[in-house]
Amino acid sequence: MINIKVYPVTEIGTNCCYLIDEATGESAVLDPGGKSDRLLRQIDSDGGKLTYVLLTHGHYDHICFAKELADLYGAKIVTGEHNAPFLRDPSLNLTAKHGIPFKPFEADMLLKDGDTFRLGETEIKYLYTPGHTSGCGVFLMDDIMLSGDLLFRDSYGRTDLPTGDDYTIIQSIKRIKELDGDYTVVPGHGSATTLSYERVWNPIMRMFK
Repeated sequence: MINIKVYPVTEIGTNCCYLIDEATGESAVLDPGGKSDRLLRQIDSDGGKLTYVLLTHGHYDHICFAKELADLYGAKIVTGEHNAPFLRDPSLNLTAKHGIPFKPFEADMLLKDGDTFRLGETEIKYLYTPGHTSGCGVFLMDDIMLSGDLLFRDSYGRTDLPTGDDYTIIQSIKRIKELDGDYTVVPGHGSATTLSYERVWNPIMRMFK
């Protein structure tokens, strides 16, 4: 079973998520776009057993503290295989556009669609869901979906940035709608929602009966 805490980071309020497996105390951080002293204190108070740094996609507000955080705790950086170019290219991750200093880095684990791995006793599944960027993916664990900037409460990710695509994001959201069961959805920005709620009220999901 996973416990999750959200630490807003960056000037645009990115949801940086701290995940801890109850059975083992192993932990992971998702989308550390900026440093959070509160988050670091929490990791340390839980024994510093940070195993993974997970990245849903490669925009600066989701990745800029990833390498430093991984190095602090000896954690592995994990993301989808199509996101790899964003970790190297300032034009893709938008650090160049915003004048943000950035040192390129590589992931330790590159996932394919449908790949699974374990955080302690919890299985995590990766789904490739492009559209916001060509490298976007979501992580599923227990009854939780970490949706990055694919899906928000009553909304969805913008597609006007490099590699974004309207048709592709519609297909990715359709795929998410068709998953079995329900999930608590923690998006990259804003408040949490549920998949059952979004199936009814999300403007893209309502396109598909």
